[in-house]
Amino acid sequence: MSRTFIIAVDGPSGVGKSTVSKLVAKELGYQYVDTGAMYRAFAVGVKEAGIDIKSEEALNAFIDSVKIELTGNGEKVLLNGRDVSKVIREPWAGELTSKVSAISPVREFLVSLQREIGASSEGIVMEGRDIGTVVFPEAEVKIFLTASSEVRAKRRHKEFLGKETEGVGSVGSVEADLNARDERDTKRADSPLKAADDAVIIDTGELDIDGVVHKALDVVRKRKEREG
Repeated sequence: MSRTFIIAVDGPSGVGKSTVSKLVAKELGYQYVDTGAMYRAFAVGVKEAGIDIKSEEALNAFIDSVKIELTGNGEKVLLNGRDVSKVIREPWAGELTSKVSAISPVREFLVSLQREIGASSEGIVMEGRDIGTVVFPEAEVKIFLTASSEVRAKRRHKEFLGKETEGVGSVGSVEADLNARDERDTKRADSPLKAADDAVIIDTGELDIDGVVHKALDVVRKRKEREG
């Protein structure tokens, strides 16, 4: 097997990482991996098991027992064999994920799993918050998506309403939640959210999805041309 061609797509919540990454992967015929879904599945498992996230012993025991899988080219998320694709998208799951993902043993466990997945594919589009900086700093292509918190909040609120998600507040409350998560993600000691030095930054607030995908594919094409 030839060396894996890795496309790392990073950025905060609500910038369109999932949509863009799926479309780029589909266009290239690559595997798609949503690492955020893996963290969300872990958080759901923690809540269901009643784990105290402040207890390192309890967390380590849970890590040893949990199994997280992505099937259907990333469309379905399994937690110990159970489909949790819907529940992980609930607002409470996102809030808990932000807290759980800041814990080093959790990150070490999932980063290791993400690297295993990446090594098993000839071409992969992996999205998250630290793919280009920590998981695959050697990725051939690194893209960092960004947008204002106002734009991201409106998108996320519309998404929640479209999926009839429970407990959805106003656009303002969604924006406050996003800002709080941004604060935690960018200031955590382990693998903070930031653009890699060699990442191409794309503002998704100024483009429609097709425009963002076109830009991302152009970045990939130019990199492939350089490789010959």
